[in-house]
This record gives sequence, C-alpha cells and structure tokens, in this order.
Amino acid sequence: MSVPSISRRGLLCGCAGLVAAGGIAGMADLGRAAARRRGGGGEHLRIGYLPITDAAPLLVAERTSRAVDFAEPVLFRSWAALAEAFLTRQVDIAHLLMPMAVQLKFGLGAPARILGWNHTNGSALTVAPGITELGQLAGTQVAIPFWWSIHNIVVQQHLRAHGLRPVIRGSASRSAGTVELVVMSPSDMVPALANGSISAFTVADPFNAAAELRGVGRIHRFLGDLWRDHACCALVVHQDLVDRRPAAAQAVADVVVAAQGRIATDRPTAAKQLADRYLPQPLPAITKALTYSGELPVRHPEWQPQRIGFQPFPFPSFTTALVTAMHDTVVDGDTRFLSALDPDRVHEQLVDDRFVRAALDHAGGPAAFGLPDRLTRTEEIDPT
Repeated sequence: MSVPSISRRGLLCGCAGLVAAGGIAGMADLGRAAARRRGGGGEHLRIGYLPITDAAPLLVAERTSRAVDFAEPVLFRSWAALAEAFLTRQVDIAHLLMPMAVQLKFGLGAPARILGWNHTNGSALTVAPGITELGQLAGTQVAIPFWWSIHNIVVQQHLRAHGLRPVIRGSASRSAGTVELVVMSPSDMVPALANGSISAFTVADPFNAAAELRGVGRIHRFLGDLWRDHACCALVVHQDLVDRRPAAAQAVADVVVAAQGRIATDRPTAAKQLADRYLPQPLPAITKALTYSGELPVRHPEWQPQRIGFQPFPFPSFTTALVTAMHDTVVDGDTRFLSALDPDRVHEQLVDDRFVRAALDHAGGPAAFGLPDRLTRTEEIDPT
C-alpha cells in the first residue's frame, strides 16, 4: 500500500514543523543506524522510539533477542517526527500513542496496525514546585506531548473535573478559569518548567522523575490514578508486515512480550540497560521512573497508578472508551474523522490481537502477566 498523500499540518496536527520538532536529527540518525545494522542477511526491521520509559519493551527486546533481525533503534525527539518517519516508511515498528494510532489510521488513511500494548500507566502531571492545588494552573500554560495523546485526553478530563477549561491558540485567563495547552517535545519540558515558561507538563517518564530529582517540579498526579491501567503507547507496525510476513509479526510479538515479562521481574536491571545505550537521562531518573516508592500523590493506591505496567494485551473496552473520549478532547487540528467512527468498531479495524494472544501463550498465559483468563475488563476512570 502506498503512503497516503497528506499535508504536514495534517500529520503534525498543530505541532511545530519537523525541523523544530527534531525530525532532521531523527532522519540523520536513520542513516547512521542503517550503517550499523547487524549482519546475517534478511530484512532488518527498523525501530523508531522516543527516549522515554514507554519504549522499554521494544528496546529491551532489541537488546536481548536474537529471534528477530532488528536494525539499531533510532531515537526521535518528538511524536510528530516519529509519526512522520512511520508514515514515510522510514521505520517499520514504533511505540506510538494510542490516540495517535487512531488518527493515523482513520484520519490520515495510514496502513497502521496495532499488534498489542507496549505498556500501561507510566505518565504523570508534573507542576512547578510552588503549585499545590490544581486551580493554580488557571491563567497559565501547561505542556502536552501531542494533541492526540492519552496525556491530553486525561489532563483535560482532570482540568474540567476541577472547574477549569482547557483552551488552545489563546491566552489563558485566571479570572475565567482557563488553562492554555501547548504542544512541546518531551525533552524540552523539564527546561521549560525550570525557567518558568510553563507551569506544568504532562508526559511519560522519566521526565517527571527527572523534574523531581532536579528540584524543578513536583508530581501532582499520576495519570494511572485518573484512568486505571490505561494504555499510553501501542506496538504499531505497517499492515503489510501482518499480511505478507505474519511469521515476522509473530516473532516481534513474541520478543516484545518476553521483554515485558523480564522488565516486570527485574526493573533495576532494565533501568541500567536503558541508561547504558538508549535513553539520555541519568540512571537515577530512569530507575525512579520504573520503581517509584515512598510517599506518592495517589488517590487510588489499589490501582498502583505510579507503577508503569508491562502487559501486552489490548483490551477492546479501552479502545472503545478512548475513542469516545477523543470526541470530547480539544485539539488543534482536523477532528472530522471522528464523526465517522463507531467507538465499538474501531478496535477490530485497528488492532490485530492474534499475535499477542499467541505470544501470551508462549510466555505462560495471561496469568503470567496478572491478566484475567478471559482477557476482558471494565474501564475504571476517575478524573477528579
């Protein structure tokens, strides 16, 4: 299938251009990665990733598995740049935001297919040290990593539940109780919080942990405390990998699921592996992100919202709830595609769970990942 013809604005959905988003660096890295591919023949599968703990299963799988011939993973600085690389077939596999995957497939016509979840939870709303109540965000700017992200969806639900109104393309007003949302590359968020240009950000770790360790921010709420075990990133491939190379798709699912199991069993070792080669953040920040402990801003301790989860099964109930929530989310971009979507049918069109089901069986079954045998669940959402 050919790559759809799209405008850059359609892709970035209101983000800054590719150069500002770090795309040029990412594309240059693709060339360097090609020169460092492993030998052995066959078609190499190219991984694109952001330097966040969300990428851990793919990166640990690449490091430890010999069952799949991966090219060296390529680091991108923004979701916009990674999405463009996926659309233009510069990468074969990526961990992409679940709402972004919906936009790519149904809004832009991309041949994207989700094989499974990459992780659950793993994100937070981090505020400047002087902010102690959510209402203090009124009249300020809050950074999000991408318009079509679970971060944007959940933080908007959270703001509204506290009487605040998210706005875009306009100055926020303290008297009107509005909060301006701005898209920012994750790597820029901690410096922006430190210099006071934003009052808060919501993003994946280890940026939240890094802000706390540097003393420039404080985790106000974990997003998993607002939507229990929500999927942030999914394992996304091109449709033709599924159609033409199903054995390769199964092998990818197998090694990623195996990596998820290893990470969950030994998080400190996973942190060292990530810091040693893939993530630029210091080891203490990565370790903290994978092993939060002590006093935490948690309302639902039984949900363990501070704990990034590594289970691969993509529950249909989540996709349905996600698409429903996307209708109520303010974004800077074209939302017309949403009107044609039936939330109850999106899952079957976007997700192919045959491979992850088989991978779970190969890895000891759902129980090995704390999942119910019937692989169904009811979504638990509390935005307050």
